[in-house]
Amino acid sequence: MIPIDIGKARIEKVIEIASMDLAGDWLFPNIQAKDIDAEIDWLDPSCIDKVSRKLKLSFHSFLIRTPSRNILIDTCNGNHKERPSMPAWHRLNTRYLDNLGRLGLRPEDIDLVLCTHLHADHVGWNTRLDNGRWVPTFPRARYLMGRQEFDHYHRLNLDNPTAPINRGSFVDSVLPIVEAGRAIFVDAGDQVMTELGTDVYVESAPGHTPGNLLVHICHGHEHAIMSGDVIHHPIQCARPHLSNAADFNEAAALRSRLNLLESCADNSKILLTGHFAGPTAGHVVSHGSAFQFKFLTADSPVA
Repeated sequence: MIPIDIGKARIEKVIEIASMDLAGDWLFPNIQAKDIDAEIDWLDPSCIDKVSRKLKLSFHSFLIRTPSRNILIDTCNGNHKERPSMPAWHRLNTRYLDNLGRLGLRPEDIDLVLCTHLHADHVGWNTRLDNGRWVPTFPRARYLMGRQEFDHYHRLNLDNPTAPINRGSFVDSVLPIVEAGRAIFVDAGDQVMTELGTDVYVESAPGHTPGNLLVHICHGHEHAIMSGDVIHHPIQCARPHLSNAADFNEAAALRSRLNLLESCADNSKILLTGHFAGPTAGHVVSHGSAFQFKFLTADSPVA
């Protein structure tokens, strides 16, 4: 992904897994062969294997750097996490922190971590294993989580403490942050930061989870949105009805997805999703009665 500048802030991608091939009907149980047939020509090769027709996802964070702070949006799967129900995420040993280091930062350089939602593939690097204990990976950071999101999963955990809430990530990647006193709970509309005319704030976009958040960063007419899992793959721009297997409320997820696509369509807003592979960032453009996605490249106009 090319760096995105919004005012004095810069957004970069920190990769955990650059690309993972997944069967379309694993990702979207309601997908049909005709959905892929209709869209395969315009989909970028970074997002679909045009021979096997498998869909490609990336697992990454977004790093927002301002003159005074470093903010990490979502933290992927994490290393050494027990995820037996999801073999592709089980006991990973990736070079995520090395990739952060390639951007010139150490874990102690991160000031804020913001989780768009609390699924296992968005909170994993919140913690690291240290002498058999899960401790905050980013020791100076405050971790921002949606209050509604946390309350929902906390209730589930209290009701059934032995259940692997969010594949076990609530216990190994969320509760240790709360117990360490590093968590801050935010509500939709809350301002995260204002600095040199650049604003970062959160907006509610429920459906995939009860409290999924959008993260907006704005400076004048410059505007980028980090959307978590409101949309997983570019094919959903053209086929918004495709529902992810993990959606908590499919109808609400569809409303949030359509609202996001309509908000971003045919303007200068930059959409940065949690799983688009390849160039990742781009613009939504109208196409017939739906939309397509155009990736930003080094030659693309940003605004």
